[in-house]
Amino acid sequence: MENTPKRPRDINALAASIVAEAVGDMQPEEKPLKNQAAVELGRLGGKKGGKARAEKLTPEQRSEIAKIAAEARWKKSVD
Repeated sequence: MENTPKRPRDINALAASIVAEAVGDMQPEEKPLKNQAAVELGRLGGKKGGKARAEKLTPEQRSEIAKIAAEARWKKSVD
């Protein structure tokens, strides 16, 4: 599926973007780069988070959480 940019809702901005596209004046938007230090910190927390949580829970609590997750997974979407 082709990834096309969304058109603005504002009528004036829409007109400007259509003209810019027709003239060939449109600049592709650059995604901002992620802060590498923040990425590493988030990764560290994410890597140990699930394991640490599982160690703190009792087997009964883990079973209850799994039961709720299974119900949510198999629940009919048209209720």
